[in-house]
Amino acid sequence: MLKNPLLYLKRQYPVQKKNLVTFLKRFDKHYIPKIQKHIDAASDETWQEVDCLRCANCCKVMTPTFTNSDLKRISAHFKMTEKEFYDKWLETDKDNGDKVNRIQPCQFLDLKTNMCSIYEIRPKDCAEFPHFKRKPFADFNHIHEQNLEYCPATLLFISKMQQRIEAEYEWGN
Repeated sequence: MLKNPLLYLKRQYPVQKKNLVTFLKRFDKHYIPKIQKHIDAASDETWQEVDCLRCANCCKVMTPTFTNSDLKRISAHFKMTEKEFYDKWLETDKDNGDKVNRIQPCQFLDLKTNMCSIYEIRPKDCAEFPHFKRKPFADFNHIHEQNLEYCPATLLFISKMQQRIEAEYEWGN
């Protein structure tokens, strides 16, 4: 188990970034048969080494996208209208129109415990983060590439994927 996942990220990201981004871009040209077995194994190995509660960097420096379904569910939990919830905590991203948190760290993160105060009803984007098992894997490389910088689990997962795939397949350039 990584004692300090954030320290691991800060040390390893600058060293591994270029190599891992190059690896992810190879999926644009290469098909990996039965990739799910590699995803499942790398994911299982990663979660044996990373405890999100020791980090919570995603909740501190990133924001989820809130779907309409998220707004409905979470605002109802707070006994607010969707508009009241939006006005209190969210804004619309100027670049893509997504509904996102107005502040960071996330207003629902307990900074003492790194726990989410709305975990059971959290946004879908949070529930699926860091998106290791989204299918098809190669369609989400841009997400993995972005998350490398912020998420120690993603950095470790993509490193493990690279080791597994390059050990089994000759990719070339």
